Amino acid sequence: MLNRYKFTIKSGCNRFFYILYTNLMQANINWSILFSMIFNKKEWSYIFYDWAESCFTVIVWSFIFPMLYGLLAKNIEGSESIYGFIVSIISLSVALLSPILGTIADYRGYKKRFFLFFFIIGIVFTFLIGFYPADPKFWWMILLPYAVASIGYAGTNIFYDSFIVDVTTDERMDRVSTAGYAFGYLGGSTIPLVLAIVLLQVIPGFTTDGILTIGSLSIPYDVYTGFRITFFMTGIWWLVFSIPFLKNVKQEYGITPEPNPVLNSFKRLFHTFKNIKLYTPVFLFLIAYFFYIDGVHTIIAMAVPFASNAVDGITADNATATLLPILLAIQAAAFFFALLFAALAKRFRTRTLLLATLVIYCGIAVYALFVTKVGHFWILGMLVATSQGAVQSLSRSYYGKIIPKNMANEFFGFYTIFGRFAAVMGPTLVGGISLLVLKTFGEQKGGTMRYGVLSLVVLFIIGGILFIVSERKAKNHAGRT
Repeated sequence: MLNRYKFTIKSGCNRFFYILYTNLMQANINWSILFSMIFNKKEWSYIFYDWAESCFTVIVWSFIFPMLYGLLAKNIEGSESIYGFIVSIISLSVALLSPILGTIADYRGYKKRFFLFFFIIGIVFTFLIGFYPADPKFWWMILLPYAVASIGYAGTNIFYDSFIVDVTTDERMDRVSTAGYAFGYLGGSTIPLVLAIVLLQVIPGFTTDGILTIGSLSIPYDVYTGFRITFFMTGIWWLVFSIPFLKNVKQEYGITPEPNPVLNSFKRLFHTFKNIKLYTPVFLFLIAYFFYIDGVHTIIAMAVPFASNAVDGITADNATATLLPILLAIQAAAFFFALLFAALAKRFRTRTLLLATLVIYCGIAVYALFVTKVGHFWILGMLVATSQGAVQSLSRSYYGKIIPKNMANEFFGFYTIFGRFAAVMGPTLVGGISLLVLKTFGEQKGGTMRYGVLSLVVLFIIGGILFIVSERKAKNHAGRT
């Protein structure tokens, strides 16, 4: 009876998909035309680079590499400090170089060259991460390819962000930017992370004494093998899905090349600073961005420590296993909410949507005060998913609208600086307020970090006020022009 029931379900499903397929074919839908109605070829190519490079973010920067490093260096005194030191050097290097590189790349024909240079470095050294020796004695050898790959990745993003002025118009910039982040969450984050979980947790469960048996084949497979394959997969994913961008996206805006481009780039950079009053709305927005994106980055960075400190049943030992489903759910939900904001961008001003995300983040910081159970943390994660991609994508597109198009790389260099130096005040504020509450009132039920997270409201409010001021300045500037 059970077999018959299963057969009926299978037959019904097959029949359903056959009818669906035949009707779609009979409809003679031209899928290329359908997709082009949403975005054109250059816009789709730009969007899918987010799909390509987000894999690096989740695998190398956020999750898998830190796990491997912790495994190799778990018995090394001061290894966490060394890791933090390396991350700081990477951020500082990219931040200081970005406006200089951006200024040089503003010359016509230079932007793609710089992008390719950092792209090749990032891809090659991502592959090289996978060749680490599986011996804790050589734990430090994994840091060099990681550092160089990270600089390559961060370098590509300087120029990738600035390409948004070349692929679309001001009117469509919000939609393109939010769609990029949406597909980044779907393809670049969620799918590779699921594959990494299969390689690192599922497959090792089928091994015996480090041997994976498939039919008559016996393959050596341990956790280090899983890590290696994960990094190889990341490099391949990044490379393959970048092909449309490499093929179709070209620099449209720029300055006519001239002799001594490096020297003249420094002169132009100095001229920008000297005449900063001409760009007051831009730099006011960057200061606003610095404050509120600091709060956003802090919430992301402090998620695991907050959960371990404030949520019953979550400890440092079980945090990864407990929080992994929530992380996956956040990535999936962020995809749909980013698309929602892309649709809303057709009806509402960027200013309205961006301020709405800051209001939501204020709500997140306040709600954190009441998070005590895993279920509460799930709700907190979904609230973050509503606005995480939107606040970043809308910031990028808004900035692209207010900067001079022929100086896009130089100004996106400044954008990178403010983004890189963000997440400095936030962790300090959270740590300071948490310590103050502890010293003043003693240990609180559910931990003291919740009060530190609450203090992030200040960053979102300051950022929101400065953003409103910058937008009014931009209006006045446009009127005078």
